[in-house]
Amino acid sequence: MAHVAGTFDTTSQRFGRYAGALLAGAVALVPAAALADTPIRFQLDWRFEGPSAPFLMAQQKGYFAEEGLDVQIDSGSGSAGAINRVASGAYEMGFGDLNAVVEFLAENPDAPGVSGVYVLYDGTPAAVLARKDRGIETPADLAGKRIAAPAFDTGYRAWPAFAAANGLAADAVEWQNVDPTLRETLLARGDVDAITGFSFTSLLNLEERGLGEDALTIMAFPEYGVPLYGNAIIASDAFAEAHPEAVEGFLRAFNRALKETFADPAAAVAFVAERDGLIDTAMETRRLELALDSVVDTPYTREHGVGGVDEARLEQAIALVAEVFELPTVPTAEQVFTARFLPPVEERLLPEAP
Repeated sequence: MAHVAGTFDTTSQRFGRYAGALLAGAVALVPAAALADTPIRFQLDWRFEGPSAPFLMAQQKGYFAEEGLDVQIDSGSGSAGAINRVASGAYEMGFGDLNAVVEFLAENPDAPGVSGVYVLYDGTPAAVLARKDRGIETPADLAGKRIAAPAFDTGYRAWPAFAAANGLAADAVEWQNVDPTLRETLLARGDVDAITGFSFTSLLNLEERGLGEDALTIMAFPEYGVPLYGNAIIASDAFAEAHPEAVEGFLRAFNRALKETFADPAAAVAFVAERDGLIDTAMETRRLELALDSVVDTPYTREHGVGGVDEARLEQAIALVAEVFELPTVPTAEQVFTARFLPPVEERLLPEAP
């Protein structure tokens, strides 16, 4: 019996070695990238709409996967929420208003940090959209008028900067704090004289409600003396330090998709429709084109490439945000944005219009 047991032990050992060799061989056949994919949970600032196309394209065409990344993209409910979730560690990266990053860093100096790593909107999309039939053609005509917006809206919060740049007192208008779903409805019904909102979002929402562009005076903040930046890809400082190659790979993949989005916006929106089959593809294509034309394709990005910042302008923007938001501290430009993960400038130059 002892001899039989010994024989069994020897056979087991041989089987174990054989199975181990098979497993090792199977693992060797798996692509290295599949074994090393870095998970990234990515939080958008808003719903799946036209401007989210390059993110979804990079995911669905496998550009992130080619960089060794396993990226999950979730819709959002505002920039502040996206930034808080990235800072908390619930998400590694996200997309949100760079001005909200300034605010978060100022109000949470001891919290885990977040930084902008790729500025997509070279100017804030914030705008005043006013009814022409109320006699509003210039900023001065807003005096004494009623303006509606949610309390968190960038245009609402940065109103003192817009007012100062255009010779108005900050209290020259009457503000109405409203739910974001009611903002355009109130203007279309004539319950208020003007609203603030992202130009490419509010304009299309107003058109849906029967108030077309020809009936509106649209005053985009960057065109009226407010040099704020807009939305940027953000990353948790802890994640970026631990996985710099993952952040670099994410930006390469996104930048690749952005160029394709410029070349064919309608094709890019198809990736949004794959994620949300209920969208109006024609409307979202127009929303995407408006966003690209108004805040992505600018004289600065044409010369210097998309993604980066002008340091002097960034410092000016931070100081302006700190003043109008009445922040307790002023974060440094290095805290707010880092260019260390960006692709080379030549890769970030925008393609010529088709």
